[in-house]
Amino acid sequence: MPVFVYQGVNRTGVAIKGERQAGSKAELTALLRREQISITKMSEKGKEFAMPTFGGGSVSTKELAIFTRQFSVMIDAGLPLVQCLEILAGQQENKAFLKILTGVRTSVEGGATLSMSMRNYPKVFDDLYVNMVEAGETGGILDTILQRLSQYIEKNVKLIRAVKSAMIYPSSVLGITVGVIGLLLWKVVPVFASLFAGLGVALPTPTRIVIGMSNFVGGYGGLAVVVFAVASFFAIRAAYGTPRGKYIIDLILLKLPLIGPLLRKIGVARFTRTLGTLISSGVPILEGLDITARTSGNSVIERAITHVRKSVEAGRNLVDPLKETDVFPGMVTQMIGVGEQTGAMDAMLQKIADFYEDEVDAAVKDLLTAMEPMMILFLGIVVGGIVISMYLPIFSLIAKLGG
Repeated sequence: MPVFVYQGVNRTGVAIKGERQAGSKAELTALLRREQISITKMSEKGKEFAMPTFGGGSVSTKELAIFTRQFSVMIDAGLPLVQCLEILAGQQENKAFLKILTGVRTSVEGGATLSMSMRNYPKVFDDLYVNMVEAGETGGILDTILQRLSQYIEKNVKLIRAVKSAMIYPSSVLGITVGVIGLLLWKVVPVFASLFAGLGVALPTPTRIVIGMSNFVGGYGGLAVVVFAVASFFAIRAAYGTPRGKYIIDLILLKLPLIGPLLRKIGVARFTRTLGTLISSGVPILEGLDITARTSGNSVIERAITHVRKSVEAGRNLVDPLKETDVFPGMVTQMIGVGEQTGAMDAMLQKIADFYEDEVDAAVKDLLTAMEPMMILFLGIVVGGIVISMYLPIFSLIAKLGG
């Protein structure tokens, strides 16, 4: 039996590495998953430096949604599993996805289950996907589960698109503003400064400030600002790569005036949609909470869900720990409480998700409506201020000549 070297992260976020005997990578992945260890790297001992297997994750969420939708239709039509995978692989234009589906088909032909075969490609088929497929195989409702999965992925794509659309406009305006200001200070202001120096006119305070900024940008100051910005970007990125840094940054983002409420609504929508989809697919509540925490996309919400999971594991209900976190709005906890009492938790979670996804769309529109005049006002004040400060000495000179 081969020995595999693995690296992973346990449920508390602690890095773990070791060696273990197993019949295959899929078998070891399933074994470690039962021990609540998420694999990040695995290779057979003695072959650590072999060429990496395909499945590099270069598959878009949209491609995965289309594949899942087509897969569910084929299964519902009664086509054999291997034939479905063969047909879908043959239709793929994405070479990486084609290789992945071919690998899944080969593994299924070798006797492995579909969920176990998909576990070999965690960058494409995550824990949520694989667990739902496993629940569908166990319950004999794979076509229904795949339909739910495709709906979940499509709604997730819509949510991500809403966030991106909310960030494109302010980022574009801010980038244009910085470029225009830099160009004015670098090229235009020095021309006026030379003119004023030749005329020997007394410069007002705003003009002296702008000329000082121009000298700073024209010298090594501009380079220093660029270096500082780049260094800050990589420092924040490195901090975000650590559990504590990610938690602090996510906490700050949730407290921002306009962005914070939007991010909170997105987190609630994703939490309720994911947990509702898992519960309706037959995944146990504790396992569903564990998967939901790891796929939340926000450390603050992840920590809150982990707290809820531990409380439920200790025998408490779901509502009280949710209230204790102070992350989820009161309406959400009340509706979950009703769903818990009536036994319709999955349906209630889906309704909450639908409501908050509509709230996200409305919040994005409100955010764009609020930010548009603010950004235009900011651009007008800064650029207009620089232009006016350059013309103030000319106005003074004209007034003197007229006198």
